[in-house]
Amino acid sequence: MVYFFYLRILENYVMQLIRTNSDNPDFKKLSALFDDYLVDIDGEEKDFFAFYNNVQLDTVLVIYENEEVVGCGAFKKFDDNTAEIKRMFVHPNHRNKGIAKFVLNELELWANDLGFTSFILETSPKLTSAIALYEKTGYQLIPNYGQYIGVENSICMKKG
Repeated sequence: MVYFFYLRILENYVMQLIRTNSDNPDFKKLSALFDDYLVDIDGEEKDFFAFYNNVQLDTVLVIYENEEVVGCGAFKKFDDNTAEIKRMFVHPNHRNKGIAKFVLNELELWANDLGFTSFILETSPKLTSAIALYEKTGYQLIPNYGQYIGVENSICMKKG
């Protein structure tokens, strides 16, 4: 199911948000850009992370500004109360507009609507801007979970 609606997130920026799944061509486009970026960050571990990032997702947000795709994010069920935030990415040409915070907030609201009360995520210690965003929005460092246990190039966080 896909929903369309418009939101003004900052003065002068009108964003269109689409709820969709990972088959969406614009989500695939941004995911490919994100994967290329992560190759530089993850180096030799890229195949490990790609295995866990290239999964079918049914709860995906794609954000547009003036009909141009600018950002995305997703979540999936981790357990009965917890959603795992996945594939958060803002196109480099559209950063520093508050889009990442907007995407994260919308993902959390959508997950809350589906009954999730807490959130977890994994990121790279090299993504300092992402870590700062997560900390500002209430996420705290936790021990690595699941497939990330023992992976030095992972930081795991939780909210709620």
